[in-house]
Amino acid sequence: MSEESPMSGSFVMADYVVFACMLLVSAAVGVYFAFADRGKRSSGDFLMGGRKLTALPVSLSLTASFMSAITVLSNPAEVYHYGASIGFYGLSYIITMVVTSEIFLPVFYRLAVTSTYEYLELRFNRATRLLGTVLFIVQTILYTGIVIYAPALALNQVTGMDLWGAVISTGVVCTFYCTMGGLKAVVWTDVFQLGVMLAGFLSVIIRSVVVQGGILPIISDSEKGGRLNVWDFDTNPLRRHTFWTITIGGTFVWISIYGINQSQVQRYISCKSITHARVSLYVNLLGLWAILLSSVFAGMCLYSVYKNCDPWKAGLVSAPDQLMPYLVMDILQDYPGLPGLFVAAAYSGSLSTVSSSINALAAVTVEDLIKPYTNLSEKHLAWISKGLSLGYGALCIGMAGLSSLMGGILQAAISIFGIIGGPLLGLFVLGILCPFANSKGALSGVVSGLILSLWVGIGAQIHPPTHELTRPLSLTTEGCNFTSPGSLNWTTTALPREPSAIITTPAQHLGDRPALAENWYSVSYLYFSPIGTLTAISVGLIVSLFTGGWSLQVESGLTFMKEDTTLYYLLRFFKDRVMRRTERLDLTSNGEKKTGNTNPAYCDVELDLTKSYIPT
Repeated sequence: MSEESPMSGSFVMADYVVFACMLLVSAAVGVYFAFADRGKRSSGDFLMGGRKLTALPVSLSLTASFMSAITVLSNPAEVYHYGASIGFYGLSYIITMVVTSEIFLPVFYRLAVTSTYEYLELRFNRATRLLGTVLFIVQTILYTGIVIYAPALALNQVTGMDLWGAVISTGVVCTFYCTMGGLKAVVWTDVFQLGVMLAGFLSVIIRSVVVQGGILPIISDSEKGGRLNVWDFDTNPLRRHTFWTITIGGTFVWISIYGINQSQVQRYISCKSITHARVSLYVNLLGLWAILLSSVFAGMCLYSVYKNCDPWKAGLVSAPDQLMPYLVMDILQDYPGLPGLFVAAAYSGSLSTVSSSINALAAVTVEDLIKPYTNLSEKHLAWISKGLSLGYGALCIGMAGLSSLMGGILQAAISIFGIIGGPLLGLFVLGILCPFANSKGALSGVVSGLILSLWVGIGAQIHPPTHELTRPLSLTTEGCNFTSPGSLNWTTTALPREPSAIITTPAQHLGDRPALAENWYSVSYLYFSPIGTLTAISVGLIVSLFTGGWSLQVESGLTFMKEDTTLYYLLRFFKDRVMRRTERLDLTSNGEKKTGNTNPAYCDVELDLTKSYIPT
């Protein structure tokens, strides 16, 4: 992996300066908050920002948290290979924000929990809380490993920098500002890093538009190449990407992130009021759309530039996730600093995600695994939180080593969230929406969901779906000329790799596939999450009913209440307005009945007053 690529050494001093500036600003924010908050030594201030954050920085931080290097590198490659159907994630984002702000947010905000898994003990028992915490820690460390590895791969591709040097530097910078500044540093660096991500995308998009002669040729090329054939309403759950898999499967994945994932919940419940928290979720929706639109259009630019010579099939890159950095070095090499800006964008995406994860891991460990069993002072807990941030940072760097063994980065990341996040979402839905679910039902539900989603997830990794189900779009190398000195993308100092070596998967050896691989293991990876969630809820409800769930008395604050919803407030507001208006009408009608009595000249009281007038 650390061997030099054909385009190594293309970075110039300006690129390194831009890149270093991004790292320095991120580190400086951590140092600033470490000094600004040095008088506040409680773990609550370190992990929750003192619960005084406002809507705007939190909303941008929410967007940056899970819009990582995976988005910057993999979404455009996804559009290049499979078409722009991932644009339907825009719909799943809307459903996610509504469900989160109406169902999950009010419960967590009312209880003022630091760790979302505290809720599980309040609602069920300590065993459920511990299981939830352990699952979250495993899921987050796995995901964070992928997120650190992805931009390091890009960096290795475009600069020839040693892959593991890049992995370790990402982890070290991130761990530094998390350990120094806590949640406030994480939120404000996220705001800065989101700006860098958008700037990186825009530099590639604007230059591609100039190279291709405008936006219309890019759209036209994408249309001719089938990249805009997105209206696929096939309900077959085995198809990789259709309207239904992306909107339904995507919604489950994103609700498991925004509704219950500690990294996100920790942010919006650190807002100073529930209104700020709700506004942050809806403003974050605009950020998600902006990043999604940028990444989809960048994928269309990628196809338009390489429609006649696919660098992947030509052996110029070794993985689809290297296509974007390849394009950047191809079209931006004459603009010193801009390749550096793009790599800084990929890095920013990773730093924001990793920092969120480290901060969230420290929070759940302190709240769920240390506080309940010890009597330490707040000052000691604050120091333990910092130590844990350091330890988890090191662990995530180690996990990046394992990520190098996984396949497509985007699919691997969503698979992890589906396999573990799905059953966890089912557990919280049982607690919040099912008042008669008990601890026996909750535990058996989440374990069943986990077993089922692990079975299908691991099976799919061993026996990938066939090309008939994934349907990659056609790519060609007919326009390639490996001898022309004109442009970087047609020139290579390495021999083109044999494409078959890159894309061989067990899927091609159909004789070896077990019967289950034809249907069960071929389910779209986006359905891993719904499988886990629905299994956990179904099993949980059945077991609860058979173990005395009907007679369970649950505190009203622990479950969904209609008074929490925005709709309830709107209805009450309009009802009050209508009542006030009818009362006003009643007053007018009463006045009309008494017409003639209001004139003082005809009023007995006035006559009484004149009678009682005593001359001096």
